Amino acid sequence: MFTVDAAPANTAAERVTVLPGPPNLHQALLDHPSRAAYDLSALRLVVTGAAVVPLRLVERLRGELGVETVLTAYGLSEASGFVTMCRRSDPPEVIATTSGRPIPGVEVRVVDAEGEPLGAGVPGEILVRGFNVMQGYFEDETATAEVLTSDGWLRTGDVGVLDPAGNLRVTDRIKDMFVVGGFNAYPAEIEQLLALHPDVAEAAVIGVPDPRLGEVGKAYVVRRPGAVLTADDLIAWSRRGMANYKVPREVEFVEALPRNASGKVVKGELRGRTRLGPGPS
Repeated sequence: MFTVDAAPANTAAERVTVLPGPPNLHQALLDHPSRAAYDLSALRLVVTGAAVVPLRLVERLRGELGVETVLTAYGLSEASGFVTMCRRSDPPEVIATTSGRPIPGVEVRVVDAEGEPLGAGVPGEILVRGFNVMQGYFEDETATAEVLTSDGWLRTGDVGVLDPAGNLRVTDRIKDMFVVGGFNAYPAEIEQLLALHPDVAEAAVIGVPDPRLGEVGKAYVVRRPGAVLTADDLIAWSRRGMANYKVPREVEFVEALPRNASGKVVKGELRGRTRLGPGPS
């Protein structure tokens, strides 16, 4: 089992060269207070995904740990774990901002609500077809019919954008999107922006009811060690760099974000906390 204290020790002791994992694993490795005491020079390849990948994380892995190759990827259990991946020859901006292109034998398309393919740069639902797509959910024909089309496409429930070269940028889960005064707000995009703040280690955003706008964003934020960032400070900072509908109206600071076994933030638990009332800020 992964623990923050064991990560640098085991990486150094076992001379780990390849380290796949969600962003929080790599973030913990970078931020460990005793990191300098461990020799991590054997680490040459990092593959990350499963959640929002802050651009700064990619830069720190290269700059602070000297990792030669950092790749981002996208996948889900229903497609055997991998759908797209960056290649080593990709330029840094592609690796930092996309999840790469489909792996061999796999097709990816982005479609609208009616299932019609969308052009490059237009967000829609990600569909996947290939040898890696499941035949169905075990003994659940109803759930299977909801996600598999008659011609073999898997509806992922994820929102994404394809660039002209076929690189996929995953925007968010459809169910996580919320609407602020008529504008679609994608939490993953807002989380990426919040992660640029120097005092923010991690952030998760959900939509909460608002009497005037319908919904607005609430951010759960993990501060960097020693940071004294306040909610008002972060909201003011956000207003300088985000469109108004993206700016979180509420910020709650937490020690850690709730995650499942694959490292993904459990947004349902955060929504449950909101219904129960705010915690300490």
